[in-house]
Amino acid sequence: MTPDPGGHVFVTDYGRDFEDFAAGDVYEHRPGRTITESDTIHFSLLTMDRHHAARADGADERGMLVSPSLTLAIVTGLTTDDVTAKAITTPGWDKVKLVSPVFVGDTLLARTKVLECRRSVAPSDQGIVRTYTEGYKQDGTVVISFERISVIPLGA
Repeated sequence: MTPDPGGHVFVTDYGRDFEDFAAGDVYEHRPGRTITESDTIHFSLLTMDRHHAARADGADERGMLVSPSLTLAIVTGLTTDDVTAKAITTPGWDKVKLVSPVFVGDTLLARTKVLECRRSVAPSDQGIVRTYTEGYKQDGTVVISFERISVIPLGA
């Protein structure tokens, strides 16, 4: 397709290059994700988490409890566009803390703070970015936190 004369062509770039990160920056990740009963059951069966699959009918007054592994997976997924879309690898996770339970019907959101950015010595076309992420529910209750190291390519 040829742009109209005088028009503009916009190319969408997915993710961030190393130079786009700065220590102290905070990303509020959107959109959030509401967890359904089907999500919980499918994830439990997919991961062989028989404990949570068996508890599907054992909900308490707050509803069906969500597997902490699913909480981690969803919160990680929420951060992808802003943090790891261009990552070469994620060599380390640290300080994973499950702070509060999550139930079917809760909406998860996430925020990430950039803790550190440094260029890699070898290979020299990469950088190391260390981040801290919090996942929280619709009412602001933090449910999970973790630090992560990502290897990000330098921009072209």
